[in-house]
Amino acid sequence: MSDVNSLIERINAEFAATDDRLKTQQTQLVQEYQGRQERLAKLQQVFEQLRDVWTPRLRALAEKFGDKVQVAPHVTPSLREATFKFKSALAHIELRFSAAADNEVRNVILSYDLDILPILMKFDSHAELAFPLDQVDSQKAGAWIDDRIVSFVKTYLSMHENNYYLKDSIVSDPIANVSFPKFAAGATVEWNGKTHYFIGEETRCEFERQNGISKT
Repeated sequence: MSDVNSLIERINAEFAATDDRLKTQQTQLVQEYQGRQERLAKLQQVFEQLRDVWTPRLRALAEKFGDKVQVAPHVTPSLREATFKFKSALAHIELRFSAAADNEVRNVILSYDLDILPILMKFDSHAELAFPLDQVDSQKAGAWIDDRIVSFVKTYLSMHENNYYLKDSIVSDPIANVSFPKFAAGATVEWNGKTHYFIGEETRCEFERQNGISKT
């Protein structure tokens, strides 16, 4: 009988050890949850801090492009994102700036993502800058956003000078006998069911004179 009692004690010890491990795990999970909630609260403070950094910069970018861009903000407890969709006859252009936490909410990650379709030239499509949650440097973040915005502007302007993108939108001035991108036309005339493009008002007027086009 003593052997059975000893066996029962050993079995009970295993159950007790398992219960202790479960209680320890539960305590750890509760502590991890509480810690994450505290870090989420800290993250909101960081977002408030960074809002004064990114808002004027992103607004300046949007204002520069005017009605050529639509901006869509997206906000969640662990994410702040702004998506810029640019109107262009050459390509689909979408730019995203975001600030988000990692899974453990221990770091803040600023991200830059640029999509251009079709892809006919090289450009920086992604960049990141990370800070520990309690060591966010607003000045460094501002400089990083500035650099990314300038990088995008350079890419955008280069695309509108790139022959691969412009091949389907090159027009010719029939008076000056020069070719140029359609968006760079200084003047146009609708005549005989066709749009004619000119480098400026001078060649447009000469075209109208040669073809006897009278203004109404």
